[in-house]
Amino acid sequence: MTTIEDRKAALLRRRAELADRLVALDRELDSHQTRDWEDLAAEREGDEVLEGMGQQGERELHKIEAALARIEAGDYGTCMKCGEPIAPERLDILPWTPFCSRCAA
Repeated sequence: MTTIEDRKAALLRRRAELADRLVALDRELDSHQTRDWEDLAAEREGDEVLEGMGQQGERELHKIEAALARIEAGDYGTCMKCGEPIAPERLDILPWTPFCSRCAA
C-alpha cells in the first residue's frame, strides 16, 4: 500500500521533472530566430506544438501544487466534493486528483 509520504515524494519528483521540461521548452521557443521564410514557417508550426506541451505541463503542475497543498492540510485522498475517501487505485493513476471517481464523472 502506498503511503501519503510515498505519494508526496512521487508528486515532488513529477513537479521537478515538469519544471525542468518547461524550462527546456522555453529555451527551445526562444532559440528560434531564423530569417528564412520557409524555415520560419516550419519553426512556427513546431512552436505551436511546443506551446501546447508547455500549457499541458503548466496545467499538470498546477494540479500537483494543489495536491501537495492538500497533503499539507491533511485533506489529501479525500474527495473535495462528497468528502468520501478517494480509492487508492485512482490515486495510483491520478495522484493529483481532488475527486473520487463518482464525483469526477
